Amino acid sequence: MITLHDKGVFLTGGALQDSVDGITPAQGRQRTMAWSILQGHSVSGDPERLQIKFDALISHDITYVGIIQQARASGMKEFPVPYALTNCHNSLCAVGGTINEDDHVFGLSAAKKYGGIYVPANQSVIHSYAREQMAGCGKMILGSDSHTRYGALGTMAVGEGGPELAKQLLKNTWDLPYPEVVLVWLTGVPRRGVGPHDVAIALVKATFESGFVNNRVLEFAGPGVAALPIDFRNGIDVMTTETTCLSSIWVTDRETEEFYKVHRRSKDFKPLAPQDGAYYNRYIEIDLSTVEPMIALPFHPSNAFTIHEFQDNAADILAAVEADARKRYPKANPQLLNKIHDGGVWADQGVIAGCAGGLFDNITEAADILRGGSTGNGAFTLDVYPTSVPVSLELTKIGATAALLETGAVIKPSFCGPCFGAGDVPANNGLSLRHTTRNFPNREGSKPAEGQFAGVCLMDARSIAATALNGGRITAATDIDYQPVHRPYHFAKEVYDKRLYYGFGKADPSVELVMGPNITDWPKMQPLTENLLVELAAVLRDPVTTTDELIPSGETSSYRSNPLRLAEFTLSRREPAYVGRAKAVAALEAERLAGNAPEKLKAILDKVGDGASLLGNTQFGSCVFANKPGDGSAREQAASCQKVLGGFANICYAFATKRYRSNCINWGILPFTLDESTDFPYEAGDCVFVPGIRAAIAAGQEDIPAKVIRVNGTVEDLTLHVRGLTEDEKEIILDGCLMNYYAKRAD
Repeated sequence: MITLHDKGVFLTGGALQDSVDGITPAQGRQRTMAWSILQGHSVSGDPERLQIKFDALISHDITYVGIIQQARASGMKEFPVPYALTNCHNSLCAVGGTINEDDHVFGLSAAKKYGGIYVPANQSVIHSYAREQMAGCGKMILGSDSHTRYGALGTMAVGEGGPELAKQLLKNTWDLPYPEVVLVWLTGVPRRGVGPHDVAIALVKATFESGFVNNRVLEFAGPGVAALPIDFRNGIDVMTTETTCLSSIWVTDRETEEFYKVHRRSKDFKPLAPQDGAYYNRYIEIDLSTVEPMIALPFHPSNAFTIHEFQDNAADILAAVEADARKRYPKANPQLLNKIHDGGVWADQGVIAGCAGGLFDNITEAADILRGGSTGNGAFTLDVYPTSVPVSLELTKIGATAALLETGAVIKPSFCGPCFGAGDVPANNGLSLRHTTRNFPNREGSKPAEGQFAGVCLMDARSIAATALNGGRITAATDIDYQPVHRPYHFAKEVYDKRLYYGFGKADPSVELVMGPNITDWPKMQPLTENLLVELAAVLRDPVTTTDELIPSGETSSYRSNPLRLAEFTLSRREPAYVGRAKAVAALEAERLAGNAPEKLKAILDKVGDGASLLGNTQFGSCVFANKPGDGSAREQAASCQKVLGGFANICYAFATKRYRSNCINWGILPFTLDESTDFPYEAGDCVFVPGIRAAIAAGQEDIPAKVIRVNGTVEDLTLHVRGLTEDEKEIILDGCLMNYYAKRAD
């Protein structure tokens, strides 16, 4: 089905070769699509050290308030590139009274003041709008959402934390070493009943655990591309985020050209393909004809099986999920084995939604499967969220909406909520099947601290529809006899023209920002001092810690515009004691800054020197240890909430994603790493003293000696690393955060 090759390969004459006469790997890598696009957007003059300026930016209503507040505080006067503000995450959260709509009103006022594009609630999900109106062959787009991926449309797109968008708004750059490029070579034709999520889940399963494509660019090519409709390509592409790759790009063809023509943007199409002799650092082969319907079990898209494997081994697989859930959530009582009965495995809910599931082709084929049938009158429900109003309108015109409604399915507005716990929260011990992007812990909206548990399995819309046809009995779409009909799509741009605000190039400084009572400025943050002392406020030993665990999604998203209130939720579903510990540390630091000498702090420092003299030049903050933090969302709040609570460091063996490490740096959190061979037996309450940290960062020192002061009073040596900082990143850390960095230079 999928084969990984951990070696370089040339693409020449439409075939894969180990070598090509007259072309070295160094020359060949300059013949990839990725090289051309990245170098064309870099202003560094150094092909190995990229400094990227993007063509456009896009954010949703969880992130854009904070981004604009950061940029405004740093001197922004207008948006220098097209910047779209979509309202697809907080549009249905009925939490906190007026605060969600207050954010939307703020967004419209900001679009008018600074010259932005405003997409009102329920008009489109963020990535649908970007595909429809912003993508272009050879362009680059930066979004404050991890699933910012438009490679199938010839656009290299990147999901990053909010500070990276603030940098672009301030005409700065996105900096990184030139990444390795991985070829994804597609052959064959998918069978009837196999959809994009099946291919995507299989790809995530094959690559995630080993980190095969981590922080690399995926370049899709091969004869199999031509067999895929554009929605199929988009559906695979958006899920490449779950492989932890950096970005993606696909060859473009007549199918791509037709997409731009349909969306009335023919000028944004151009042919893209690797040059003959292109070289890739490694490659992946996918034979589309062998891909089977897939199911990803909790708690990650890589925990995947074919549906038939799952059906044959359901008892063992669900028992393993239950055991994992009990370990994670001691207060919950997971009961999934009771889903096995009457000769099958039964789900309680089906959801087709968002940037991955709510696409036109997915929904029309789901309608083909269900047409004339019924979802049943039992516990099972099926909810369908078209990805934009134009898609919903076309589904209505061709009768797909009516066909689904006639079966008992419910059609809902464009909304990202089911993907992150703000819509369709299942019942306790419910099992939900979703064509959405993630099934991380609690991402469906449950609260394990209150004894709740629910599980999400990712499946393609086709198999969800087949399951619905059988009343909730999990069924592969390849096991259903139906005839899919591929229907042409017609895009109604006039719907957007009647409702959206297009303000790029029309900034009006006289417009006042509308600030609801929950929209607050960031608290003052201190620059890095000579020495650093941090107390471990959370020690997380899971193999990977997601951003959803660092700052929960769902109802907490309503507080994204209020840093202090949101920070109260930090690690609340993973380590509830963290906030209290961090606040206690911050209180001691506040005393120190006020000129007092907290006895506890002095006693700790006495273990490594003269505590009284060290107090004046040693910053005291909290720290999170995790084996591999930051998989998942681009949301900056996973880092900023730690900083608001007085966090000054993360210690880990590796960061799961570049974007989370960037978020830490941009908020002045030291991104410490350990050698894999280094034991870390320490627990919450132990402290780490890093002498001379300011001088070390300024000098670019990467190996940094530290002392661990344990609760029992013993002191042990520890070597920390801070590797690969750019000159700007050093200055940001020294200044205390990105906002301080800009404010200092504006004075």
